[in-house]
Amino acid sequence: QIAFMTLTLFPIRLFFAAFMMLLAWPFAFIASMGPEEQEIEKPLSWWRKIVDILLKAIMRLMWLAGGFHWINVKGRRALPAEAAILTVAPHSSYFDAIPVTMTFASIVMKAESKDIPVWGTLIKYIRPVFVSRSDQDSRRKTVEEIKRRAQSDGKWPQIMIFPEGTCTNRSCLITFKPGAFIPGVPVQPVVLRYPNKLDTITWTWQGPGALKILWLTLCQLHNSVEIEFLPVYIPSEEERKNPVLYANNVRRVMAEALGVSVTDYTFEDCQLALAEGQLRLPSDTCLLEFAKLVRSLGLKPETLEDDLDKYAARAKKMKKEKVDLEEFSAYLEFPVSHTLESMFALFDENEDGVIDIREFVIALSVVCKPSKTLETIQLAFQLYQSENETITEEDLAHILKTAMGVSQINVTHLFRAVDEEEKGKITYDDFYRFAELHPHFAEDYLYADQMGAEGGLETSSLSAPNGICTDFSPENAEDKKPLQKKLN
Repeated sequence: QIAFMTLTLFPIRLFFAAFMMLLAWPFAFIASMGPEEQEIEKPLSWWRKIVDILLKAIMRLMWLAGGFHWINVKGRRALPAEAAILTVAPHSSYFDAIPVTMTFASIVMKAESKDIPVWGTLIKYIRPVFVSRSDQDSRRKTVEEIKRRAQSDGKWPQIMIFPEGTCTNRSCLITFKPGAFIPGVPVQPVVLRYPNKLDTITWTWQGPGALKILWLTLCQLHNSVEIEFLPVYIPSEEERKNPVLYANNVRRVMAEALGVSVTDYTFEDCQLALAEGQLRLPSDTCLLEFAKLVRSLGLKPETLEDDLDKYAARAKKMKKEKVDLEEFSAYLEFPVSHTLESMFALFDENEDGVIDIREFVIALSVVCKPSKTLETIQLAFQLYQSENETITEEDLAHILKTAMGVSQINVTHLFRAVDEEEKGKITYDDFYRFAELHPHFAEDYLYADQMGAEGGLETSSLSAPNGICTDFSPENAEDKKPLQKKLN
């Protein structure tokens, strides 16, 4: 079918869809002229109403060309005065743009998007909230802009936000980012479904690429999508004061409507689990739990690398000194809390009330730089090395055990391979040269040794067919219990 459709229907659909976008461009260009910050007229002028109708019709024809012959809409879209923000989930594909083109609600977009030929003009027409990666203060400005528009008494159109912040495979709802809920105004949850026999829609960071998804979808005779507008969710006073609570409660309502589970893991967690560094994290790693605690503690992603440098510098001065909970609190400059106690417990391997601060720094480095294995190992060498800049096999075991978040690991095979001169100690330069010659050293010297060993690493795949790590599956979300100790 794909071969036949590729030679017949696919080029026709692709041409027609591209033609519709080009047809929409001049209307969007004229209507979007003027200052970007200018508020949209209220009520709309007659000519802009006509442009709105024309663009919606053109966009509908574009989706028709893609095989979306019927778009099933359930429920009633709230007026801007009833709900200034529309929260849409699950976010699983660029085809999720369908409700955007149906409503012309504003969206949150990367600033770079407005420079894309043709598509950038269409994006600018709906007056999105642009997020700039080059601006370190962009997150705060984005939240402030969302809040300003949401509280503008209808001067701006509704804002449509995908609170998951990334694409998933719709098996469950991951943690909602709080940006849509910080203004504390009523929101209308909107759920998406793609009830197709064959899923060619889903586009995650693993699996088929964007062009392949487009190709396979356009080769289908028909593609179905359902958009359901749920009742407006009015936050309580407690939810207005606590955006995270508000986000979790809205997520629960949307999950019930979809018939799926929720999981407290985020996109960042899955990036960590599926990082393409030389050390693949095993399925029983406690670093996902550690990453959650890092966020809960208030360490912000945008400043995490600076925090790592600061903590590493302190750890180097402390050398092998172990600390108790109070000293750990002073080291991090955070007050003792349940979150801090849980983080401390992860490293309290002997349950004697003290931890090796170097293990915390290594774990934080993995969370900061999940794909940069050698940078983490280099930092670990600096923390563990003796005066002659060498480490022992026992030190290497501590380093890799912490970097992988596991309770047991056998490094003898790897250490002997690096220690070619059999000195019983190695330098980072020795390790680096070995890693350059053996880029898959973990698979060859670590995972292989753990196969079949009791309490060893699990080597099953960390990803499901659609690119979501196993910790994102609804079954695991229900049964998963938080790890209490790094070593047990």
